[in-house]
Amino acid sequence: MSSVVQAPATVPGAKGHTDGAGAFVPVQTRSERPHSFDPADFGAPAGFEVNWKHTPIARLSAVFTDEETEAGPDLAIAYDLAAIDDYVVESTGHEAAVRGEFFRPDDLSSAIAWKRSQNALHVRIPADTEPADALTLGIVGRGAERHANAHIILEALPNSKATVVLAHSGSAAYAQNVEIIVRDGAQLTVVTVQRWDEDAVHVSSHQARVDRDARLRHIVVSFGGGVVRVNPSVELAGAGSEAELYGLSYADAGQHLESQVYLFHKGPETRGDVLYKGALQGVGARSVWIGDVQIGPDAVGTDSYEANRNLVLTDGARAESIPNLEIQTGDIRGAGHASATGRFDDEQLFYLQARGISEEEARRLVVIGFLSEIVQRIGIPALEAELSEAIEAELKEGTAQ
Repeated sequence: MSSVVQAPATVPGAKGHTDGAGAFVPVQTRSERPHSFDPADFGAPAGFEVNWKHTPIARLSAVFTDEETEAGPDLAIAYDLAAIDDYVVESTGHEAAVRGEFFRPDDLSSAIAWKRSQNALHVRIPADTEPADALTLGIVGRGAERHANAHIILEALPNSKATVVLAHSGSAAYAQNVEIIVRDGAQLTVVTVQRWDEDAVHVSSHQARVDRDARLRHIVVSFGGGVVRVNPSVELAGAGSEAELYGLSYADAGQHLESQVYLFHKGPETRGDVLYKGALQGVGARSVWIGDVQIGPDAVGTDSYEANRNLVLTDGARAESIPNLEIQTGDIRGAGHASATGRFDDEQLFYLQARGISEEEARRLVVIGFLSEIVQRIGIPALEAELSEAIEAELKEGTAQ
């Protein structure tokens, strides 16, 4: 497949930019970022690039290595296909049907994952069908020293309705592309859960196209892993299409949990809702959220809102939150963004303690109430219960430290 890199614009007499960009105007908006199927077109990140400068790139060396990964039965990643086996269709080679219909690698790790994943794992929901249960794909790493690449396709055919869960555990250095196509009238929920071991590295590019009158709910849940970077990019291409993008993270000491979210309203009468929430505790705990919403020139009637909220529980933890909004038409219903990062609300704590609740229990209730808004939107009771228990365990661990 041919390369489609966008070359940076040069400016006569320009001096080097403070970001290290050289004598050209650096990429400022998400829509301007280059795309290519060839890893050589990107080069190794140096740490000043707009899409890497908040990421600990020194910890990602494995996913920046363009070399063949393990083959044979003892792979670095084991996939449990039992729950989705009836919906898996053949996808052999880079030119297989659907693969690359929308996905375009937008950084080095996603380009390497494309190149080194000869075959894709393609999950297709037939038209006019609705599986009775959520379709869970288990993804288990077999060791942090082992490296794996993957390209996964999730395709909902017209008027279908389904929920797909990507459940990550174990440990590995894992570069993953997820291509999501929601065709006319379909409703698809994608939940990606990262409960890796503490030494895992997971870098994932999720790219989705939502067609006419279709709806995508995309939920990122990151609790485990050393460095976890899941970047969803969603294009509302069809008239009347909708997207709800939710995220939940809980970072402990030394963990880096990141999501760079891009929502592009391309078609008319589209609706988008973005809400990510995170809690952090421990020295070196870090979260990064960058939210880009673009309303294109043809996206009349758009209704869009994005927000990020972070709760910092201890000293030494840090949350970065950067919302951006680009509007190219004035004929919209509404658009806005918000971001807030802070510690406990003293008024909430006072209210609870004034009613005989201990300070420790009051703090626990505040955190659970803060995060449960996202948990309750998942819509899978068993997974919601599992995540509620995980939040309780994180709180107990933080109290014990």
